[in-house]
Amino acid sequence: MNSAFKRVVASVGIGVGLMLVHAPATAGPGDVDKSGAAFWQWALSIPSDVNPLLDATGEDCLVGQSGGVWYLAGNWNGSPSSPISRACTVPAGTAFFVPVFNFVNVNAPDLCGQVGSLSANELRAQVAPFVDGATNLVLTVDNVNVANVRRIKSGVFALTLPEDNLFNVPTFCGPGAIPAGVYSPAIDDGYYGQVNALSPGSHVVHIHADWAFGSVDVTYTLNVVATINH
Repeated sequence: MNSAFKRVVASVGIGVGLMLVHAPATAGPGDVDKSGAAFWQWALSIPSDVNPLLDATGEDCLVGQSGGVWYLAGNWNGSPSSPISRACTVPAGTAFFVPVFNFVNVNAPDLCGQVGSLSANELRAQVAPFVDGATNLVLTVDNVNVANVRRIKSGVFALTLPEDNLFNVPTFCGPGAIPAGVYSPAIDDGYYGQVNALSPGSHVVHIHADWAFGSVDVTYTLNVVATINH
Protein backbone atom coordinates (compact mmCIF):
# COMPACT_ATOMS: atom_id res chain seq x y z
CA MET A 1 0.00 0.00 0.00
CA ASN A 2 1.60 3.26 -1.05
CA SER A 3 1.64 6.28 1.23
CA ALA A 4 -0.92 8.16 -0.87
CA PHE A 5 -3.49 5.38 -0.78
CA LYS A 6 -2.91 4.78 2.93
CA ARG A 7 -4.10 8.30 3.58
CA VAL A 8 -7.44 7.67 1.82
CA VAL A 9 -10.27 6.29 4.14
CA ALA A 10 -13.86 5.13 3.82
CA SER A 11 -16.42 4.61 6.53
CA VAL A 12 -18.17 1.64 5.19
CA GLY A 13 -15.22 0.72 3.32
CA ILE A 14 -12.17 2.27 3.57
CA GLY A 15 -10.22 7.85 4.07
CA VAL A 16 -4.91 11.79 0.19
CA GLY A 17 -4.95 14.79 2.32
CA LEU A 18 -6.21 12.21 4.79
CA MET A 19 -8.42 10.28 2.41
CA LEU A 20 -10.71 7.82 4.14
CA VAL A 21 -12.54 4.88 2.90
CA HIS A 22 -18.70 3.07 4.28
CA ALA A 23 -38.00 7.00 -0.35
CA PRO A 24 -36.48 9.64 2.13
CA ALA A 25 -36.54 8.87 5.82
CA THR A 26 -39.30 10.25 7.96
CA ALA A 27 -36.68 12.52 9.50
CA GLY A 28 -33.31 13.65 8.17
CA PRO A 29 -30.10 15.28 9.36
CA GLY A 30 -30.68 18.41 7.27
CA ASP A 31 -29.54 19.54 3.85
CA VAL A 32 -28.46 16.38 2.02
CA ASP A 33 -25.45 18.16 0.58
CA LYS A 34 -24.15 18.56 4.12
CA SER A 35 -25.03 15.11 5.37
CA GLY A 36 -21.79 13.44 4.32
CA ALA A 37 -19.88 16.24 6.01
CA ALA A 38 -21.98 15.86 9.15
CA PHE A 39 -21.35 12.11 9.19
CA TRP A 40 -17.57 12.62 9.19
CA GLN A 41 -17.71 15.45 11.70
CA TRP A 42 -19.51 13.03 14.00
CA ALA A 43 -17.33 10.00 13.30
CA LEU A 44 -13.94 11.72 13.42
CA SER A 45 -14.69 13.66 16.59
CA ILE A 46 -14.93 10.41 18.60
CA PRO A 47 -11.77 8.95 20.20
CA SER A 48 -10.65 5.68 18.65
CA ASP A 49 -11.12 3.59 21.81
CA VAL A 50 -14.90 4.06 21.63
CA ASN A 51 -15.34 4.87 17.96
CA PRO A 52 -18.26 3.14 16.18
CA LEU A 53 -16.12 2.71 13.04
CA LEU A 54 -13.77 0.37 14.93
CA ASP A 55 -16.55 -1.43 16.76
CA ALA A 56 -16.67 -5.17 16.11
CA THR A 57 -19.83 -5.96 18.10
CA GLY A 58 -22.10 -2.90 18.31
CA GLU A 59 -21.17 -1.97 21.88
CA ASP A 60 -20.21 1.56 20.76
CA CYS A 61 -23.19 2.19 18.49
CA LEU A 62 -24.71 4.76 20.88
CA VAL A 63 -21.61 6.94 21.17
CA GLY A 64 -22.22 10.49 19.96
CA GLN A 65 -25.76 9.78 18.75
CA SER A 66 -28.52 12.32 19.41
CA GLY A 67 -31.83 13.56 18.06
CA GLY A 68 -34.24 11.78 15.75
CA VAL A 69 -31.64 10.61 13.21
CA TRP A 70 -28.69 8.36 14.03
CA TYR A 71 -25.73 7.23 11.94
CA LEU A 72 -24.94 3.62 11.16
CA ALA A 73 -21.18 3.32 10.80
CA GLY A 74 -19.19 1.13 8.48
CA ASN A 75 -15.58 0.25 9.22
CA TRP A 76 -12.42 2.31 9.25
CA ASN A 77 -9.88 1.60 6.52
CA GLY A 78 -10.80 -2.08 6.54
CA SER A 79 -10.63 -2.47 10.32
CA PRO A 80 -12.40 -4.43 11.68
CA SER A 81 -12.42 -6.71 8.67
CA SER A 82 -15.66 -7.30 6.79
CA PRO A 83 -18.06 -8.99 7.19
CA ILE A 84 -19.02 -7.24 10.44
CA SER A 85 -22.08 -8.01 12.55
CA ARG A 86 -23.23 -5.49 15.16
CA ALA A 87 -26.16 -5.55 17.58
CA CYS A 88 -27.59 -2.29 18.89
CA THR A 89 -30.63 -1.19 20.90
CA VAL A 90 -32.24 2.02 19.63
CA PRO A 91 -35.31 4.05 20.65
CA ALA A 92 -38.45 3.85 18.54
CA GLY A 93 -38.93 6.82 16.25
CA THR A 94 -35.26 6.93 15.24
CA ALA A 95 -34.39 7.20 11.55
CA PHE A 96 -30.91 6.37 10.20
CA PHE A 97 -28.51 8.06 7.81
CA VAL A 98 -26.37 5.30 6.33
CA PRO A 99 -23.10 5.50 4.38
CA VAL A 100 -23.05 2.62 1.90
CA PHE A 101 -19.64 3.55 0.49
CA ASN A 102 -17.93 6.87 1.21
CA PHE A 103 -14.61 8.65 1.38
CA VAL A 104 -13.47 11.68 3.31
CA ASN A 105 -10.36 13.56 2.24
CA VAL A 106 -8.73 16.04 4.58
CA ASN A 107 -6.00 18.59 4.05
CA ALA A 108 -3.21 17.86 6.56
CA PRO A 109 -0.07 19.65 5.28
CA ASP A 110 3.12 17.62 5.65
CA LEU A 111 1.43 15.01 7.86
CA CYS A 112 0.91 11.29 7.20
CA GLY A 113 2.66 11.40 3.83
CA GLN A 114 1.03 14.54 2.46
CA VAL A 115 3.45 17.03 0.87
CA GLY A 116 2.43 20.66 1.21
CA SER A 117 -1.19 21.80 1.23
CA LEU A 118 -4.04 20.51 -0.92
CA SER A 119 -7.05 22.45 -2.22
CA ALA A 120 -10.62 21.16 -2.05
CA ASN A 121 -10.53 20.45 -5.80
CA GLU A 122 -7.34 18.41 -5.41
CA LEU A 123 -8.90 16.49 -2.53
CA ARG A 124 -11.98 15.73 -4.66
CA ALA A 125 -9.88 14.53 -7.59
CA GLN A 126 -8.06 12.04 -5.38
CA VAL A 127 -11.18 10.29 -4.09
CA ALA A 128 -13.40 10.43 -7.19
CA PRO A 129 -11.90 7.37 -8.97
CA PHE A 130 -12.56 5.14 -5.94
CA VAL A 131 -16.18 6.23 -5.65
CA ASP A 132 -16.68 6.08 -9.43
CA GLY A 133 -15.58 2.45 -9.39
CA ALA A 134 -17.77 1.22 -6.54
CA THR A 135 -20.23 -1.52 -7.56
CA ASN A 136 -22.88 -3.79 -6.06
CA LEU A 137 -24.10 -1.10 -3.68
CA VAL A 138 -26.65 -2.64 -1.33
CA LEU A 139 -28.72 -1.25 1.53
CA THR A 140 -31.53 -3.47 2.78
CA VAL A 141 -33.86 -3.50 5.78
CA ASP A 142 -35.22 -6.94 6.65
CA ASN A 143 -34.11 -8.14 3.18
CA VAL A 144 -36.01 -5.36 1.39
CA ASN A 145 -33.98 -2.95 -0.76
CA VAL A 146 -33.84 0.69 0.31
CA ALA A 147 -34.41 2.53 -2.94
CA ASN A 148 -33.07 5.95 -1.98
CA VAL A 149 -29.32 5.25 -2.09
CA ARG A 150 -27.64 8.04 -4.00
CA ARG A 151 -24.28 9.66 -4.49
CA ILE A 152 -23.67 12.83 -2.48
CA LYS A 153 -20.68 15.13 -2.88
CA SER A 154 -20.37 17.40 0.14
CA GLY A 155 -19.50 21.02 0.30
CA VAL A 156 -16.20 22.03 1.91
CA PHE A 157 -16.09 21.61 5.68
CA ALA A 158 -13.71 21.47 8.64
CA LEU A 159 -12.96 18.60 11.01
CA THR A 160 -12.08 18.81 14.70
CA LEU A 161 -9.94 15.81 15.65
CA PRO A 162 -9.22 14.66 19.22
CA GLU A 163 -5.76 13.53 20.34
CA ASP A 164 -6.79 9.88 20.10
CA ASN A 165 -8.21 10.23 16.58
CA LEU A 166 -8.79 7.52 13.99
CA PHE A 167 -5.91 8.62 11.79
CA ASN A 168 -3.53 7.70 14.61
CA VAL A 169 -4.48 4.02 14.85
CA PRO A 170 -1.56 1.67 14.05
CA THR A 171 -3.18 0.46 10.81
CA PHE A 172 -3.42 4.00 9.43
CA CYS A 173 -0.97 6.89 9.97
CA GLY A 174 0.27 5.56 13.32
CA PRO A 175 0.31 6.87 16.90
CA GLY A 176 0.75 10.62 17.19
CA ALA A 177 0.95 11.21 13.44
CA ILE A 178 -2.02 13.61 13.33
CA PRO A 179 -2.18 16.02 16.31
CA ALA A 180 -5.48 17.12 17.80
CA GLY A 181 -6.84 20.23 16.12
CA VAL A 182 -9.06 21.67 13.42
CA TYR A 183 -8.31 20.61 9.83
CA SER A 184 -9.60 22.22 6.64
CA PRO A 185 -10.51 21.95 3.85
CA ALA A 186 -12.16 18.56 3.99
CA ILE A 187 -14.55 16.98 1.49
CA ASP A 188 -16.73 13.88 1.33
CA ASP A 189 -17.84 11.84 -1.67
CA GLY A 190 -19.90 8.69 -1.55
CA TYR A 191 -23.19 6.83 -1.58
CA TYR A 192 -25.70 7.27 1.22
CA GLY A 193 -29.20 6.12 2.04
CA GLN A 194 -31.78 6.92 4.69
CA VAL A 195 -33.83 4.40 6.62
CA ASN A 196 -37.23 5.30 8.00
CA ALA A 197 -37.99 4.97 11.68
CA LEU A 198 -38.67 1.28 12.35
CA SER A 199 -41.42 -0.39 14.32
CA PRO A 200 -40.57 -1.80 17.78
CA GLY A 201 -38.88 -5.18 17.62
CA SER A 202 -35.86 -6.64 15.85
CA HIS A 203 -34.78 -5.45 12.40
CA VAL A 204 -31.74 -6.25 10.25
CA VAL A 205 -29.98 -3.57 8.20
CA HIS A 206 -27.42 -4.84 5.70
CA ILE A 207 -24.80 -2.72 3.90
CA HIS A 208 -22.58 -3.98 1.08
CA ALA A 209 -20.27 -2.48 -1.54
CA ASP A 210 -17.51 -3.77 -3.79
CA TRP A 211 -14.61 -1.61 -4.90
CA ALA A 212 -11.15 -1.90 -6.43
CA PHE A 213 -9.48 -3.14 -3.24
CA GLY A 214 -12.11 -5.46 -1.84
CA SER A 215 -15.59 -5.48 -0.37
CA VAL A 216 -17.42 -3.89 2.51
CA ASP A 217 -20.09 -5.88 4.32
CA VAL A 218 -21.75 -4.71 7.54
CA THR A 219 -24.90 -6.06 9.19
CA TYR A 220 -26.73 -4.32 12.03
CA THR A 221 -29.32 -6.14 14.13
CA LEU A 222 -31.34 -3.30 15.62
CA ASN A 223 -33.51 -3.89 18.67
CA VAL A 224 -36.04 -1.05 18.47
CA VAL A 225 -37.51 -0.29 21.88
CA ALA A 226 -40.64 1.80 22.46
CA THR A 227 -40.11 4.72 24.83
CA ILE A 228 -42.47 5.40 27.72
CA ASN A 229 -43.78 8.92 28.16
CA HIS A 230 -44.80 9.95 31.67
